[in-house]
Amino acid sequence: MSWLFIAAVAVVALLVLGGAIYGGGTNIQGGLREAQRILGKHKLGMKQVILITDGQPTTYTTDDGHVVGWGRFRATPDVLAATLKELSRCTKDNITINTFMMTNQDRTLTEFVRMMAEINNGRAFFTTPNHLGEYILVDYLGKKSKILGG
Repeated sequence: MSWLFIAAVAVVALLVLGGAIYGGGTNIQGGLREAQRILGKHKLGMKQVILITDGQPTTYTTDDGHVVGWGRFRATPDVLAATLKELSRCTKDNITINTFMMTNQDRTLTEFVRMMAEINNGRAFFTTPNHLGEYILVDYLGKKSKILGG
């Protein structure tokens, strides 16, 4: 049960110490960067990130801490490139990213999450806020999809 406690502390640290601010966009790249920093301190065990998103990164953080794209509601090529670069860093550091996507079945949004899972050999879970107990699992490790929950 110690891993559960560590995970809970890490989430609190990300939200409190990371200065989570809501309403200006989705910074997946910044979240992955912060998770990588925290997980980099631990040399033993499996490193995983649980990402809950609407599937579309709309902002990113530069190396000097500047947030680019604040207030945008659509991804741009620079945001996608920064997010994929951070995803590649996580993959190189053997950090598995499992994504829960709150979706309305917008193909554009779901394709980005699928691509992230495939690149990282992680998993993508598709659900809606009203049906969190039911989700579709896309498992790129097992190369299969199935409906779970219910």
